Amino acid sequence: MASSDPTSPSPAARPLSPHLGIYRFTLTMAMSIAHRITGAGLYLGALLLAWFLLATSMDAAAFAYFSGFIQSIFGRLILFGFTWALFQHLLGGVRHLIMDAGYGMDDPEREQLAQATLIGGLVLTLVVWALAFAVG
Repeated sequence: MASSDPTSPSPAARPLSPHLGIYRFTLTMAMSIAHRITGAGLYLGALLLAWFLLATSMDAAAFAYFSGFIQSIFGRLILFGFTWALFQHLLGGVRHLIMDAGYGMDDPEREQLAQATLIGGLVLTLVVWALAFAVG
């Protein structure tokens, strides 16, 4: 039986749960999504690492095939993407750890952490690749 109290809200007036239409897309949200995507990408990178290990344990032809692939433009793009995913996911995990500890939740710090994650992932990737080209 329904309440006859005129101050009680009707079922249609109850607030709905939040949905994507009311959220403003922010860098913090993008970095959280990137953390999940790079985590999935690291699984593919693990397959690349397994292929490398198998190729090194087999004969010279298997290693030459892997080496030819990884030294191609496509292979280097995949390796560059894997390097970026590794650093982006690492820094995203640190950002989540800081926020889980209760820090960086306020407005300027939250945005600064997201920016640091984005910039740090790119800078670390470029540093590693610059060092690799300088040494090799």
